[in-house]
Parts: sequence; structure tokens; C-alpha cells
Amino acid sequence: MSARTVTSLTNPTVKAVRALHQRKDRDETGLFVAEGLKIITEAVELGHGPQILMYGQEAQGHPLLHQAINAARSCGGEVIEVTQDILAKVSRRDNPQAVVGVFRQVFTALQDLDPDSATAFVALHRVRDPGNLGTIIRTADAAGCGAVILVGECCDPYSVESARATMGSIFAVPIVKVTELDFGAWRKSWPGSVIGTLLTATVTHSDATYVKPALIIMGNEQQGLTPDLAALCDVNVKIPMRGRADSLNLSVATGVMIYAATA
Repeated sequence: MSARTVTSLTNPTVKAVRALHQRKDRDETGLFVAEGLKIITEAVELGHGPQILMYGQEAQGHPLLHQAINAARSCGGEVIEVTQDILAKVSRRDNPQAVVGVFRQVFTALQDLDPDSATAFVALHRVRDPGNLGTIIRTADAAGCGAVILVGECCDPYSVESARATMGSIFAVPIVKVTELDFGAWRKSWPGSVIGTLLTATVTHSDATYVKPALIIMGNEQQGLTPDLAALCDVNVKIPMRGRADSLNLSVATGVMIYAATA
């Protein structure tokens, strides 16, 4: 398992991987960073080969690392052994994972989605927090959702924070980016229920009737569902607040809705 060894923080490959923390560099290259052998193994098993694979000495000998190295080399990727300092720099963490991979971003076209392929799909309007987005992608994967659709100006699903929060589900769930106008036109042909959450709704999420496949539309963290997006829904519901808290975190609320609609 011979690989090139890099010890300098100014190495061009190290600098290029560090730069992927910036959205501009991710957009220009179409690449993103995934951290940890578990997530990288998920990627490899789903057919995504690392374009760059960095690993520390402590990862040597792990059978899953051999698998990742073979996948990187099969797709012409670069494999390098690096120091702990370099791993900390490229991940911006004091206790970094022992393996870091760089992968190509994958987006699915809206027209390529098959509504009959899953019982639920999730659309997020102008989601702002990458941790929320990553957690929603992970939840959508766990529930078997067909896609996560990003409507309008959303945070980047391929940011380090979002990819980290998906725990590997970024490789398993189709991700779509679409404008509000195109989404509204596409929604007209949806064969099942289109569901939104509104504080002013009179029906609770658990009492509503959902026709599968369900298309769940969630608003952003600050404003919730806008009137234009709410108007696209044929079912609007509320999640009751029974304690002092007057709202739920977006990723939690989306998880509640996913499992209500797929029950």
C-alpha cells in the first residue's frame, strides 16, 4: 500500500483541499471534502471514487482504507499519506479524522426525479444552516425519501459542515437545486399530497390525511413557509407545541413531517 508522503502544509494538494472550505472554490472545482473512513467507505460502496485521498499513519492497515485506496486509484485519484498537522489543517479540527477524501459533487435534475420511486420527497426553501441541511439529508436517507430538493437560494449541501452532518447520506440521497419558478411549475404535476407546515394551520400533522407519494415543503429557519410556497400546498398542517417552546428546530420539524407522511 505504497503512497506518496506529504509533510508540508504548503504542498499544492494540501492547499487545494483546504480551499474547498470556501464555497467559491467548491463551485469552481465541483469538488467537496468528506471526512472519516466510515463516510468515505459509504461513498465507495455507492460508486463514488475519491479524487484525492489523504490518510494519517494511524489509519494504515485498516482493511477499509485499502478499499478506499483502490477506489481512488481506479478513478485516477491521488493517494497521499499525510501528517496529523495536515489532517487538522484540511479539516479545521483539533481532533481530525484519520482519513479525508475529496469527491465530485453530484446534483440530480428535477425532471429526472421519479415520484413513484419513494413514498416521500422533501423540498427545502431557502434553508440557511448547513448543520440543519445535513441532518435533514441524513433523516431523508433513513426514511427512504426519494430526494432532497433545494428551492431558491439555499446553503451548500456540499459544505464541510453539511456533508459532515449527513454522516455519508450525501452520497445516497439525490440532491436537486431549483428556482422557485421552476419548482412551482413542476409541482403542478405531482401525483400525491403536497404538504406544508404553518403555525396558522388548523389540522395537526398527525391528524391530516396524506396521499403517497408525499411532497413535503419546509420553509427556512427564520421565516418558515412563505405565502407563495404555502399556496403550492394542498395540505397545510401544524406540529403542536405542548410545552413552553414555541417552535422546533428545522431539522427536527422536517423529521417529524417525514415520518408522519410515510407512516
